[in-house]
Amino acid sequence: MDLKLKGLKALVTGGTKGIGLAIARTLAAEGADIAVCSRNGAAVEQTVAGLVQLTSGAVNVLGAAVDVADGPALQSWTRQAAAQLGGLDIVVANVSALSIGNDAESWRKEFETDLMGTVNLVDAALPFLEASKAASIIAISSVSGREIDFAAGPYGTFKAALVHYMQGLAYQLAPKGIRANTVSPGNVYFEGGVWDQIERDNPRLFAESLALNPSGRMARPQEIANAVAFVASPAASFVSGTNFVVDGALTRGVQL
Repeated sequence: MDLKLKGLKALVTGGTKGIGLAIARTLAAEGADIAVCSRNGAAVEQTVAGLVQLTSGAVNVLGAAVDVADGPALQSWTRQAAAQLGGLDIVVANVSALSIGNDAESWRKEFETDLMGTVNLVDAALPFLEASKAASIIAISSVSGREIDFAAGPYGTFKAALVHYMQGLAYQLAPKGIRANTVSPGNVYFEGGVWDQIERDNPRLFAESLALNPSGRMARPQEIANAVAFVASPAASFVSGTNFVVDGALTRGVQL
């Protein structure tokens, strides 16, 4: 299937590792120009170089060190990236604070990073998306946003808020031809990721969590990226307001 991504302009926050990197690589491989950010400037430089090599320079690739919890910085970079790319068609809000504690600081981090990081990205991108003929907004939520698990608290609460926010945007922006969806991964394992860390530091929790996966394994970042690429693409032109769960049948709740 041709996803019709070639020539589109995409921006991915947290695009230097794990799910975000897989998304950036997948969109670039499909011919989309890419802008990525993360807080780590060295990782951004390495990612940009890798994307250029992956595509043999066939797509434009931009990157910057940006903390999405800094609203003005995120909005400024989003506008700059759009100007350099010549517009925006796809924005992917991927960054999470991954805060599961019940202390006030964890709640603050989740609010500023997961929720407001997405809201500020969307607000800055909207003028460019309104000019696009293939506008798509994707927020990376989580299965923790639709069921109670060990991450109940700030993480699960704000992941659920993202689903609500995206569905509201889908309804509000449909007359302008802008789609909005969430993709909710289950457990995703990659080197340097949270489950890699849990496997080392809390093997009991890792074993218990792995046992809940009926597939017998956790997802790979590429499997999430494939879903994001489809939902973000013109091939999914009538998909909006959807929470696309990619969890290998981990969750048992029925989505109504």
